[in-house]
Amino acid sequence: MAPTEPAVAATAPVKTRPRPASHFVLVPFVAQGHIIPLVDLARILAERGARATVVTTPLNAARLRGAAEHAARAGLPLELVELPFPPAGSGLPHDCQNADMIADNYQFLPFFLALRELAGPFDAYVRALAPRPSCIISDWCNPWTAGVATSLGIPRLFFHGPSCFFSLCELMAANHGLYERIATAGDEDKHAVPGVPVPVTVTKANVPGFLIHPFLEELRAEAMEAMCTADGVVVNTFSDLEGKFLACYEAELGKPVWALGPLCLSNRDAQATASRGTMAAAAAQKAITAWLDEQAPGSVVYVSFGSIARKLPKQLFEVGHGLEDSGEPFLWVVKEREAAAPEVREWLDALEARTAGRGLVVRGWAPQLAVLSHRAVGGFVTHCGWNSLLEAIAHGVPVVTWPHFSDQFFNEQLAVDVLGVGVPIGVTAPVMIFDDETVPVAQEDVVRAVAALMGGGKEADERRKKAKEYGEKARKAMEQGGSSYENLTRFVHSFTRSEAKEH
Repeated sequence: MAPTEPAVAATAPVKTRPRPASHFVLVPFVAQGHIIPLVDLARILAERGARATVVTTPLNAARLRGAAEHAARAGLPLELVELPFPPAGSGLPHDCQNADMIADNYQFLPFFLALRELAGPFDAYVRALAPRPSCIISDWCNPWTAGVATSLGIPRLFFHGPSCFFSLCELMAANHGLYERIATAGDEDKHAVPGVPVPVTVTKANVPGFLIHPFLEELRAEAMEAMCTADGVVVNTFSDLEGKFLACYEAELGKPVWALGPLCLSNRDAQATASRGTMAAAAAQKAITAWLDEQAPGSVVYVSFGSIARKLPKQLFEVGHGLEDSGEPFLWVVKEREAAAPEVREWLDALEARTAGRGLVVRGWAPQLAVLSHRAVGGFVTHCGWNSLLEAIAHGVPVVTWPHFSDQFFNEQLAVDVLGVGVPIGVTAPVMIFDDETVPVAQEDVVRAVAALMGGGKEADERRKKAKEYGEKARKAMEQGGSSYENLTRFVHSFTRSEAKEH
């Protein structure tokens, strides 16, 4: 694809500020769980006086318009840059610009291959900048940025979205030949991951890693090479949560690891919280908050499985019946595509009628950060995406863990076995976009897990206590003098142009 002049989608700041001494260009992978933390990072970099540019596609830029406008009103030097996507000949629909728009598992490979074609427009954008950016921060899943950074002599860091615990397991597995051993082993064989401070065992089904499917091997090799040639890594975590894993990860990588999270806590007001998701989420926040305001403190179970995984009707019904039978107040997010079938819509309407006042079903996207920060929410049934899990931890909310794929089984182990803030639902096999009907979670499993999470007793009380303690530590990490705050100070300074440092 020939380099194309990108469209800059930015709102001019309403306040005049001195020219920033540094410029960070952030390139998230086009999935909500990857975009959101890097947008949060862009904003806090801008708050520290740096210029921050988020490079994405037109559909994702439209979704982020609220966040960009909020930053502009605050006079922050944050902008969005759009690169044309998808390229001609990709075979993808024009709106397939985010992983949550992939219609089936067979679109993943064309999707990733199409993303490679962004390298040309990205190169054109960066070459046109004067002066050149101080640093490019690109998602681990965007190795196509590496060549651009190298050719222009710009420092490049990679952002890895999962927990540091997962990232360490993934790196150790790669460096110590675990993938090769597992490839020839039996499906039920258990294998220890070497070099991790806590015992970790895996099977062929949940071996750590992104892009590990056979048809994605070339893409994974590119990502691993880009990781090895990067100048460092940014991670969304904090030292009081994952300190021992951070130390091991940095030692094994042999390059700086910047722990700057929880980035979600950079959202310090209701407007920023609402604009963090889609515009629809911002519009829905008022009704959801009004419902939560009517519930008792700590009484509501929030249920959401991220932006990608989709459940077939049979599994949806099991979840709904389990929530109904639990007797607990619940707020359940069901994707629009999941609720599209007439029988599902009718069933959800009937469920809401039977649980009127106690249950609320949100069809579409919910403002998750606003929900988790509400006093009424006492537990979260989650798919264990790191964004979701860290948001729960940052707000002192214990979780029911229901991992689906990739890093999520390791995030579950971190939450349950290491941190002590989670109750496992009991799944052991991964699924992709659509739930496999051969590995359903029954309504009894939902009832059991919700009862353990929300009930009384020593174990439940201890989970809640630990969750609140980690929530307090998370807040302190992001405050002035905290570990992540001070890491960010050093981070910005290390990429400040030399001429600015001299003045």
